[in-house]
Amino acid sequence: MTVSPATAAVGLSAAACMERAQGPAPGLRRRLAAFIYEGVLLFGLTMAVGLVYAISANQRHALQGRTGLMASLFLALSLYFIWFWTHGGQTLAMKTWHIRLVSERGDPPTLKQALARYILSWLWFMPAWAGAWLAGWHQSKLLYGAMGIWILIYTLLTWLLPQGQFLHDIMCRTRLIDTRA
Repeated sequence: MTVSPATAAVGLSAAACMERAQGPAPGLRRRLAAFIYEGVLLFGLTMAVGLVYAISANQRHALQGRTGLMASLFLALSLYFIWFWTHGGQTLAMKTWHIRLVSERGDPPTLKQALARYILSWLWFMPAWAGAWLAGWHQSKLLYGAMGIWILIYTLLTWLLPQGQFLHDIMCRTRLIDTRA
């Protein structure tokens, strides 16, 4: 069996990736730690994109050009995740926590799967934000409270779902695997 460059980069054979894709997901604590660490890393990316956007759009006020800024951030985040997922299956935080994204069969995710996973991963946030918007909540404590409760519910769903995977991974036919030896 041949080893793809993406597989060799993390030290797992194709057979090992296939075997681990059929097993349980890495521990929830490690996945959430990677999630938090990813947020720390993405702070720098969002600041850089915001700066470039503000300079290029001659933005003088935070609400001026807000839609363009949000679209730029959405695009930058999508490029970050899709690039790393399709080129080795790991973002910087996933490498640190020894977690890798693969298809159900253990292969590297396709571009279509990576794009679908990026869009569906917004399930972590969007239902809470949409619910708060529909309820007319504008106070930050209500928004963050709703988001915190929803993230807890979404996280707890892993106990009910096959192999402890997240809902968006099941929908995209991707798996998170442990890359430790």
